[in-house]
Amino acid sequence: MKQKYGVNELRRMYLEFFESKDHLAMKSFSLVPHNDNSLLLINAGMAPLKPYFTGQEIPPRRRVTTCQKCIRTGDIENVGKTARHLTFFEMLGNFSFGDYFKHEAIAWSWEFLTKVLGLEEDRLYPSIYGEDEEAFEIWNKEIGVPEDRITRFYRDPETGECDNFWEHGAGPCGPCSEIYYDRGEKYGCGKPDCKVGCDCDRFMEVWNNVFTQFNGDGKGGYEELDQKNIDTGMGLERLAVVMQDVDSVFDIDTMKAIRDKVCEMSGKTYQTDAIDDISIRLITDHIRSSTFMVSDGIMPSNEGRGYVLRRLIRRAARHGRMLGIDGLFLAKLSETVINESKDGYPELDEKKDFIFRVLTQEEEKFNKTIDQGLSILADMQAEMEKNNQKVLSGEDAFKLYDTYGFPVDLTQEILEEKGFSIDEDGFKAAMEEQRTKARNARKVTNYMGADVTVYESIDPGITTEFVGYDHLVHSSKVTVMTTETEITEALSDGEIGTIFVEETPFYATMGGQNADTGWIRTDNFEFVVEDTVKMLGGKVGHIGKVTKGMVKTGDTVELTVDAPKRQAIAKNHSATHLLQKALREVLGTHVEQAGSDVNADRLRFDFSHFSAMTKEEIEKVEAIVNEKIAEAIPVVTEIMTLEEAKKTGAMALFGEKYGDSVRVVRMGDFSTELCGGTHVSNTSAIAAFKIVSESGVAAGIRRIEALTSDAVFAYYDKIEESLEKAAALLKTSPSEVIDKIGHLLAEVKTLQSENESLKSKAAKEALGDVMDQVTEIKGVKVLAARADGVDMNGLRELGDQLKEKLGEGVIVLASENEGKVNLIAMATDTAMKQGAHAGNLIKSIAAKVGGGGGGRPNMAQAGGKNPAGIADAIAEVKTVIESQLA
Repeated sequence: MKQKYGVNELRRMYLEFFESKDHLAMKSFSLVPHNDNSLLLINAGMAPLKPYFTGQEIPPRRRVTTCQKCIRTGDIENVGKTARHLTFFEMLGNFSFGDYFKHEAIAWSWEFLTKVLGLEEDRLYPSIYGEDEEAFEIWNKEIGVPEDRITRFYRDPETGECDNFWEHGAGPCGPCSEIYYDRGEKYGCGKPDCKVGCDCDRFMEVWNNVFTQFNGDGKGGYEELDQKNIDTGMGLERLAVVMQDVDSVFDIDTMKAIRDKVCEMSGKTYQTDAIDDISIRLITDHIRSSTFMVSDGIMPSNEGRGYVLRRLIRRAARHGRMLGIDGLFLAKLSETVINESKDGYPELDEKKDFIFRVLTQEEEKFNKTIDQGLSILADMQAEMEKNNQKVLSGEDAFKLYDTYGFPVDLTQEILEEKGFSIDEDGFKAAMEEQRTKARNARKVTNYMGADVTVYESIDPGITTEFVGYDHLVHSSKVTVMTTETEITEALSDGEIGTIFVEETPFYATMGGQNADTGWIRTDNFEFVVEDTVKMLGGKVGHIGKVTKGMVKTGDTVELTVDAPKRQAIAKNHSATHLLQKALREVLGTHVEQAGSDVNADRLRFDFSHFSAMTKEEIEKVEAIVNEKIAEAIPVVTEIMTLEEAKKTGAMALFGEKYGDSVRVVRMGDFSTELCGGTHVSNTSAIAAFKIVSESGVAAGIRRIEALTSDAVFAYYDKIEESLEKAAALLKTSPSEVIDKIGHLLAEVKTLQSENESLKSKAAKEALGDVMDQVTEIKGVKVLAARADGVDMNGLRELGDQLKEKLGEGVIVLASENEGKVNLIAMATDTAMKQGAHAGNLIKSIAAKVGGGGGGRPNMAQAGGKNPAGIADAIAEVKTVIESQLA
């Protein structure tokens, strides 16, 4: 009996086998084609090796083996609807560039399948191109495959095409020799002429040797090539189906793990509802494709391969909603993909944070627009129904695409589910019209090729001086203003724009410190500053909206910073300095700042460190910072030369460029750093410091999020409030909550144990003495009985108990439980040898209860929605068993 190897084992075994045959095992190429404009994405194992086959490049070795990542979207509409179609798959391949040819290729394919994997020789069926006598002789005479097990495929007399002759127009081409594995009658169509080449699932192609030996002229003329090549292709997932003896690619180990995670997230059970199964399979496939595409640097966009990625992500997100998954889920699901595939593709694990970020951002974008888009589409459908129309106009389809981010394929998919379609030509015309308008209205670009914004058009001589270290309110003259698109001389009520002044107390976002907000006013004018931005040439732009009156260039205005917000930011900023020094004391001097984000609500600090901090380390760092706050250390700032600053031992940001003069912020002897941000005057103003999270954000980079001052007190107030609510629910005091929970957990555990015992007892009592219901059909004992009120787990347990009593035979149990039907079927080894098949049996009777299901020959289960059909289902068992048994 063959061993059930996992996907990662099979990949390794294949590559190691061909390495033993002097092949160079090359890492999978990126999904992004290199110097190949003919492909959007790599879609076959040989695709990235084309330059070696054509002679444009010299291969690193004349024998090469790979396991290549591939994406094919030609059948994307069928993904999920069938258990065959995938967009992402792995292609195993061994290649010869003018080295070995048919004899070795055929012999090694047979050796790997039979000797290494242990597949049964009598279940392997080679096929050849009908006229390839050389291949026939090798299979028949050298390998020893009987003539009647070698299938010849000939060209179609009308089209001239043949599956076993590989060619694409003019150029190198040649015959193929495939190897099929007979999976057994249970996967067959039942037709008497079922054989290799049949469309059913019995004979599965597991290997394809392509013998590139001719140069075709595209018109039926062929010349022998001097340098003959071998191009082998074998789908890893297909091979795993055979080796693991499962029904489809969605049942192999790596994909089942993803499929099971989808089911866990959605609360669905695979193979209980046909519509749900489509969504489960689609998400399983699409998250694999998306994870690998992002890993190779493909980003979601509206064109090219980026559009393929966006389409896959959004289809998966929509089907997640259809399954009832709440919130963002793709990044979490991607983690399972990475865990299952990082053995062969370690870069997935290295880039996982980046992958999660891209998936989450795209899912968030889609979620923001999908509800509104679905509502608009529903209105469009209603209008079409009202007018007896079946085709959505191209303009409406484009509106959904352009305004709500709906890929046209998604619109088409949703419409097809309701029996509608779209005007594809009209959509293309609307798309082209938009592109034409965009070309005609394209922005002017500067000599660097970057888009020129309105800010680049401002006189470069205009600058802004920051006076906010000492002032939060300051008067200054307006030097220039802009709307969102052009320089203007005035801004009036309701307008959005940017104001520049000679001197400003507003701090612009820099060095991780968030910008100040506030107001710009005159007696008759008010402008709310929503953001402050540092721009080229030392200009500071105050971005916001006019809420009253009008302001003109040259007016003197009063600029007022939101003081409480500035003070909160200053507390958090000063705390980051104390935090960095405390981290270096606790973790070591390797700690360097890798980024920060300081706002009024909290501080975020990224730093270099290669492992998660322990609870003790976090507590120690927190304690040091709070000690320094309690010491009430004066915060002193000085301007000095960079050389003088270095002599003081001031910490500088790695990679940062500093001018000749720098600002040094010193907190006693504890912390000295180069910093241009705003700070408290004394550490005591920070009041308190609390770390609320520590996490990893990239390889070797950790992140701390923390609170200070009032935010700490609010944090504890919230915890106290939650504790009091919990105590009230538990009918105890806050100090007794832990003991109370402990008692309750022990009580629950006891009750659960009692409940399980009662359920088991009730299930047995519901059955009564069922052994007198045993019948015998063609020498096989059959027990079909009803046990209401039992869930699926209970039925399985009952089935196991009854199987021990029955000995050999078939058991079918049905239960009405909470308005639904549970069915289970079991067959023993002896019964299976006589033809009994639990999976096929359950499929046959499940229809009687309005459900579906399936499973293995020895055990299968199903669900249904019609309890009234249980009696018919049980009665049907006899008929089905009689048809199965020999």
